Amino acid sequence: MAKTQAILIRDLGGPDVLRLEEVDLAAPAAGEVQIRHAAVGLNFIDVYFRTGLYKAPNGLPFVPGKEAAGTVTAVGPGVTDFRVGDRVAYAGADGAYAVERNVATRHLVKVPDEIPLETAAAMMLKGMTAEYLLNRTYKVGPDTVLLFHAAAGGVGLIAGQWAKALGATVIGTAGSPEKIELALRHGYDHVIDYRNDDFVARVRELTGGKGVDVVYDSVGRDVFPRSLDCLRPRGMWVLFGQSSGPVEAFDMGLLAQKGSLYATRPSLFAYIATPAELAACANSLFDVVRSNKVRININQTYPLADARRAHEDLESRKTSGTTLLIP
Repeated sequence: MAKTQAILIRDLGGPDVLRLEEVDLAAPAAGEVQIRHAAVGLNFIDVYFRTGLYKAPNGLPFVPGKEAAGTVTAVGPGVTDFRVGDRVAYAGADGAYAVERNVATRHLVKVPDEIPLETAAAMMLKGMTAEYLLNRTYKVGPDTVLLFHAAAGGVGLIAGQWAKALGATVIGTAGSPEKIELALRHGYDHVIDYRNDDFVARVRELTGGKGVDVVYDSVGRDVFPRSLDCLRPRGMWVLFGQSSGPVEAFDMGLLAQKGSLYATRPSLFAYIATPAELAACANSLFDVVRSNKVRININQTYPLADARRAHEDLESRKTSGTTLLIP
């Protein structure tokens, strides 16, 4: 059996549980291919699994990470849709923090030649999240006014550009002058400094008191229930993450009190559950990137061995946009 290197989590906890180890690498099984990673995406969901907020499917120990891109180096029995040398990416297969690994083909998409593998690794999870949020959870168009928390984050920078390309009025929040400026360069019409300004009052001011049609919220506890106060009557609150901690249980009557609001807690993996859904979502993303309507900027890179430092920086809000781990 061959060997490779991977970040292994043996105990749940802080970034210090992330350790690079030598691990076994079997030949790919039926329906699988073996991939040598060019780059691995860093996402806040990785923190949720590391701390135990989300449960690893097969328990401890486990290799974290859901997003990467690389080149196929071997194919398993019965695989006909991929071959050695194919450039591929994925955003839904646990175990990405590795130099090489086996992946079931149902998770994979082929990367167009015009898109570098590092770019693919930087955009799959974040970009497909933006795709379903803007096109399917709430259909954004020219008449839409939206608020996107964490505008300078990985999803936020993609979503700002994409929403602007769809004709929307795009309002964001960010936590520093540098991040505000970054978001303004990526499609946002207005960016509110949530550390120093009352974002609810600013949203009401910017919308003439009407509120926004939809709030996209990956922050969670720190901005709830104020996010609801930003919405127009019958507006939608889309909670798709919880970087500040989970929103505690609340009385659903609050939605009625604040204007017959809608609330949803979507996840990417429910939107790409079938190969057809995955292909449609990925192709929509590839198209908008190839058209230059959305630019994918890689703002930080770390060696895979420095995953601990990458997590520390992510959790302390020292990162912006997209971060990659390089095997």
